[in-house]
Amino acid sequence: MIYTEISNIGHYHGLGKYLDEAVDYLSSHPLEDVQAGHYEIDGNKVYMNVFDYDTISEDGAFFEAHKKYADIHMTVTGEEIVGVSDMSKVSVKTFDEEKDLLEVEGPVEHYIKLIPGKALITLPEDAHKVKLAVGNPSAVKKAVIKVYVG
Repeated sequence: MIYTEISNIGHYHGLGKYLDEAVDYLSSHPLEDVQAGHYEIDGNKVYMNVFDYDTISEDGAFFEAHKKYADIHMTVTGEEIVGVSDMSKVSVKTFDEEKDLLEVEGPVEHYIKLIPGKALITLPEDAHKVKLAVGNPSAVKKAVIKVYVG
């Protein structure tokens, strides 16, 4: 897991070819005016999904992980909490290989507050529970860049 300012994400250049592409994309494509939808950056190796939703309570949240992708989570507007745990601390309930989606259960080790200007990079060893409300549920626009890591 990496938690940083989006303006500092360039410090992680060199960690991998596709992460470099994501970093370069963020450097040249401000998120302020991005609309909900799917954005291809490098086919299925690097792409961005932008969502509009209301945050939820933790008891209704989905706890997930991925085997082949890292996620770069960024709120464009609003704020949310993301719960993160090392995969060794959770158990896998289901795995959809086609979607590279593991549903997991277990304790959350860390709660990270996402606000505009911050980025949270979750790697395959990081289970993450997203959309958690900061206090009361509220509207969020969030961008997630999916980065193939093998």
